[in-house]
Amino acid sequence: MLCEADFLRSTNTWIEAAGYLASLLVFATFCMKTMVPLRIVAVLSNIAFMVYSSYGGLYPILLLHSVLLPLNVARTFQMLRLRRLVKKATKGDFSSEWLRPFMKTATWKAGEVIFKQGEHADCIYMLISGNVRLEEIDHTLTSGELFGEIGVFSVAHRRTQTARAISDVELLRLTESELAEVCYKNPGLSFHFLRLSTNRLLTNAGRPLPQIP
Repeated sequence: MLCEADFLRSTNTWIEAAGYLASLLVFATFCMKTMVPLRIVAVLSNIAFMVYSSYGGLYPILLLHSVLLPLNVARTFQMLRLRRLVKKATKGDFSSEWLRPFMKTATWKAGEVIFKQGEHADCIYMLISGNVRLEEIDHTLTSGELFGEIGVFSVAHRRTQTARAISDVELLRLTESELAEVCYKNPGLSFHFLRLSTNRLLTNAGRPLPQIP
């Protein structure tokens, strides 16, 4: 009888400890400054609460944390994936090819102006075939290049260059609102465009100004 009482007392002690641990982990989540550690601690608190509530007969709490556990696990993996994408983008190892499914096709004839300097910028372009000349800096774009992003990202939303088709060209275009949605779903893309725009501005600054006849 005494052994049974000791066993029950010991069981109650570690169940109570599980409850205190779960509460401590919940408190710790309020001290976290980044999302991944917060989610990991939340997963541990879910497990501690499930242990505490299952042995304590607290079934509403058990049900709640049984639902929260897979949700927190899924969010943790999502955050880890996003962190890998951001790290990949900051190293410059990020392809714009996956943007193609979100973009619409457009064509221009040789000699036609795609956009003029000073016009409102509402979309970015990817050149699929042909050649496009940026007249103010006398630079020719080739297949696979993105352009028009600087105007879209600028506060004034104005084109900084005049883009003219120097042959028949096929382009893919993505509007500003569509771009915002894509960047929201994949923050790594935002870093890609930041790097692209910075490199392009630095390159343009280093080019000699075209000679005026």
